[in-house]
Amino acid sequence: MRRREFIGLIGGAAIAWPHSLMAQERKKTQLVGVLANEAWPPLDGLRNGLRELGYVGGRGFNIIYRYAEGQAERYPALAAELVRMPVDVIVTWGTPASLAAKDATHEIPIIMTSGDPVAVGLVPGLSHPSGNVTGFSTQAADLEGKRLEMITELLGRFSRVVVFSNPTNPYCIVAVKSARAAAAALPAQLDVVEIAKESDLDGAFAKVRDISPDAILVVADPLLANLQPRIAQFLLENRLPSIYTYREQVLAGGLVSYATNYYELFRRTAAAADKILKGAKPSDLPVEQPTKFELVINLKTAKALGLTVPPTLLAQADEVIE
Repeated sequence: MRRREFIGLIGGAAIAWPHSLMAQERKKTQLVGVLANEAWPPLDGLRNGLRELGYVGGRGFNIIYRYAEGQAERYPALAAELVRMPVDVIVTWGTPASLAAKDATHEIPIIMTSGDPVAVGLVPGLSHPSGNVTGFSTQAADLEGKRLEMITELLGRFSRVVVFSNPTNPYCIVAVKSARAAAAALPAQLDVVEIAKESDLDGAFAKVRDISPDAILVVADPLLANLQPRIAQFLLENRLPSIYTYREQVLAGGLVSYATNYYELFRRTAAAADKILKGAKPSDLPVEQPTKFELVINLKTAKALGLTVPPTLLAQADEVIE
């Protein structure tokens, strides 16, 4: 071999080697992308669950967070950003984020959380989700009737309820339909007040004053959860009892919640992510459902509303905030 050719070969190897090494380093780092509305406390269940399984940030593994911050129109761009990185798996909170992730990729595995993933078109069935989407159904819509029954138990009776709903969230349509059926069976009149963004709150509150309901039902929606401090303040000022799907809304001043424990749900999500990172296909992982529903009651809020929570309901509570 001529000296010039030998030098060229060595030089080419020297140039190629760092790129190869960089590619290997990138490949060694596994990335989990999280698409959500905000840094919601229950999402810590994912990080803690992954840590328990041996995934430590900065040691060949990282979690990348992307938040819509109350602007649902941002979900598609944020999902596309995670896809471009690319992350190895996408974990989503809520139907809007889950649908945006599904639209953004047919290849990267998605572990979604939705109140009714079949009804909104995320998966064709729970047992056989197919495609690149699996995850968790919280069965939130199925429980709207139970929540209205709890309002009856709290108040003795009621004739009119307002439902706070987010029209940009396809799941809310399913939840409202379920609530309407349950209200008709009681019977009680149900009015829907829509909140699509924070600037809608003042108008929504004015509608509630005009309607003058006996209670408020807030369906599961990340935006409405984010707006809970203002919602809780309004409901206290107007002495309106309220029931929710997220425990965190009760911690922020709501009266009652009845739902799955979302921290534990995201902790279980970590186990699903572990399987996928080790090679499992989402289509082979059935969509999981809650194993337990929890009743949380805020007695401090009840006292501010002038309500006495029946002992029978208190006895059923998994958590009482005093």
